[in-house]
Amino acid sequence: MAAYDAIVIGTGTAGSYLAARLARSGMKVAAIERKLVGETCLNVGCTPTKTLVANAYAAHMARCGSEYGVQIDGRVAVDMKRVKARKDAVLAPRQAGLEAWLRNTENCTLYHQHHARFVSPRTVRVGTDVLTAERIFLDVGGRAAVPPIPGLDRVNYLTNVSMLDIDFLPPHFLIVGGSYIGLEFAQMYRRFGSEVTVIEMGPRLIQREDEDVSAAILDILEKEGVRVRLNAKCIAVEKQDDRISASLDCAGGPPLVSGSHLLLAAGRRPNTDDLGLDQAGVLLDKRGYIVVDDQLRTNVLGIWALRDCNGRGAFTHTAFNDFEIVAANILDNDPRRVDDRIQTYALYIDPPLARARANEAEVRKQGRPALIGRRPMTRWRARSKRARHRAP
Repeated sequence: MAAYDAIVIGTGTAGSYLAARLARSGMKVAAIERKLVGETCLNVGCTPTKTLVANAYAAHMARCGSEYGVQIDGRVAVDMKRVKARKDAVLAPRQAGLEAWLRNTENCTLYHQHHARFVSPRTVRVGTDVLTAERIFLDVGGRAAVPPIPGLDRVNYLTNVSMLDIDFLPPHFLIVGGSYIGLEFAQMYRRFGSEVTVIEMGPRLIQREDEDVSAAILDILEKEGVRVRLNAKCIAVEKQDDRISASLDCAGGPPLVSGSHLLLAAGRRPNTDDLGLDQAGVLLDKRGYIVVDDQLRTNVLGIWALRDCNGRGAFTHTAFNDFEIVAANILDNDPRRVDDRIQTYALYIDPPLARARANEAEVRKQGRPALIGRRPMTRWRARSKRARHRAP
């Protein structure tokens, strides 16, 4: 049995920075990672997807070159093998660098590609090793939710993770989900050259934004050739030869849509179901998120939960702020709280969408005085109709 001052389970943005900070303070720290050091943001989130967004933007601007006096003879094509190779080349040094940083941090022991499970509130089993600590920090992240769609077990589908492994251009993508992940991939692959259909069961896209913002995003995507089906609940999928067909319960449009590949982008779920949290007595809410207070403490003294698994934010910047809050409380005698932060959101389509704090509908519902401003999407609106909407 190995004794530590602190155990950090998961090495995402919050966990890796916290492990290093605790170790630098003089604590003996065990950092445990069952898959890739850096977890979602570095490996299957922000870094790879924004690299691909840049590739897609380059293809799009090449097609629009004539507007700027750039003449390209022939059709603009995309080599998906080179696209993937560039993404991998961007990731590799960052992945290696983060792992080396943790391994070389004094007082920090990295248990890599080992899964951790609680034995008791102060004890964790990692492979054949048993570790103990008075402080345990959970940064286990989340994964793609798989909706209960009949027939899904009989067709091949992709998630935001497996999407990053493909090095070919799907002829026609069906994307279930019209929010952040689904829309970024929708515009990206449309610009690469795929036909794309987004299936959203709600009445509008990205429903946490105001209605006029959702309408503007719909207009942008449709004018680039992305097909969008709103109010369309996907009630079944099936394989038909080399195609995937989705049956829809919809207010308008045909009840059947067919494509070559299927991407599930219908939300996320926390990685909390295989940690043995019941052995530690840690409470979960009805969605599986770890219940925490405003300083990210669980109901069990000495256990904290950070990042996606606590349901208090699912972005890299909120993960880093979780680290700052916990480190400030433990090491700096600074009582920082989650409610202190100004929540921000971003959607990386082109043009990108960003928002700070509440949207207009939320402000009006709260009855609070507020100054609401919007920056016009001038770059998008300034492009000519022909260039802006040129199809791949």
